[in-house]
Amino acid sequence: MLTEFLITVILMISVPLWEHCGLPLPAKTALCAVFALIFMVMLFKGGKKSDTDRRLRRLGRGCSLMRLAVRSAAAGILLFILYNILFDDDGLALLLTYIVPTAVVLLTGAAGVLRIAVSSRQLRAADHIFMLTTWYFPFLDIIPIRTFYKKGYSEYIAEKARIELDAARAENEICRTKYPILLVHGIFFRDWQLMNYWGRIPAALIKNGADIHYGKQQSSNSLRESASELVKTIQEVLAETGASKVNIIAHSKGGLDSRYAISCLGADKYVASLTTVNTPHKGCDMVDFLLDKVPAPVKAFLERKYNSVFAKLEDTSPDFMAGVNALSAKTADGYDILMPDMPGVVYSSYMTVMNGMRSAGFPLNIGYLLIKKLNGENDGLVWEGSAAHGKYTLVKHDGKRGISHGDVIDLFRENISGYDVREFYTGIVSSLKSQGL
Repeated sequence: MLTEFLITVILMISVPLWEHCGLPLPAKTALCAVFALIFMVMLFKGGKKSDTDRRLRRLGRGCSLMRLAVRSAAAGILLFILYNILFDDDGLALLLTYIVPTAVVLLTGAAGVLRIAVSSRQLRAADHIFMLTTWYFPFLDIIPIRTFYKKGYSEYIAEKARIELDAARAENEICRTKYPILLVHGIFFRDWQLMNYWGRIPAALIKNGADIHYGKQQSSNSLRESASELVKTIQEVLAETGASKVNIIAHSKGGLDSRYAISCLGADKYVASLTTVNTPHKGCDMVDFLLDKVPAPVKAFLERKYNSVFAKLEDTSPDFMAGVNALSAKTADGYDILMPDMPGVVYSSYMTVMNGMRSAGFPLNIGYLLIKKLNGENDGLVWEGSAAHGKYTLVKHDGKRGISHGDVIDLFRENISGYDVREFYTGIVSSLKSQGL
């Protein structure tokens, strides 16, 4: 970085000073051209070779260029002041003392911003829009520039630490469980691999030795239908891997689908453990509230539209209302009788809560307020008391953010300070391994 800083400084002073050196014009022009060429090559230079991930390398380089731009700006101001003290110039020479440093700083900063813009996964659409609409306003542009750097650099540090952590413990294979892992999604989603429901979690588990598979049930259906699909998937996984059982990790309604498969459809002989994450074992009072308030024609309209859309998205027989009704607190009142815990299956559950409505966007923020009034602490969809089943763990986040129903499956791929969702699941799976599962 020091070398690059010296190059930018030399370039900033070379053109303004060419009238005050004794070299002939061709030599001065050639020197300026050489430093300009070196500078342009420097802008297109890649990141640290130690960063083996290309995206991370590009992101780190973007942050370095933004830091270089800030330092160059400070140096340019100082050079402008010193030049005017030492030389009594006017006209073109004086103008160049402003134009050249400004151009150098702008090009360096722009190169850094562009690298971060195309590499960062923590920047949101709003960040890009704000940058595009304000970058040409002096002083106001400091806000989006600072946001780009802050989010980009935080992501670079976090991802680099994550890679180093995985590399350091790769040989230990802390997630190499006896039985393969089956990740079971919740309602209104499918296991599309181009947009993985579980975000960055599967990749982190695989790096640490886990054998990962997916539930593949339809997006919304009754417990019986979804559970039947899970049983079929479990049998396929066992045939593929040669294992005798699976460990299920299920989110939201997926936990209820899994319980039904285990207790009612004979899957208990194929399941070593069931770990549920933010699953409404006692149902969602918010669902009952909305079912009572929403007019029948509106519910029928939503059902038709939903079923029509998901029928085109690989669901063979989607049933919107059957899935919603399965989350009803009134219906869930009989779940413990309908789906008793089966001997030989280890049951555990986890729950996270939001710390305020600002912890998530729509519709979870609205859900948070409604459930807060009806039940108390919640994740925007499930209230805290509904999630306990088997060995129960409430995961508290000390920051203002809290962890929403979407955050706990890395739905938005967001790095949350004080909570590493990938490490959370790594801990769950390593615990299964330590239990001999």
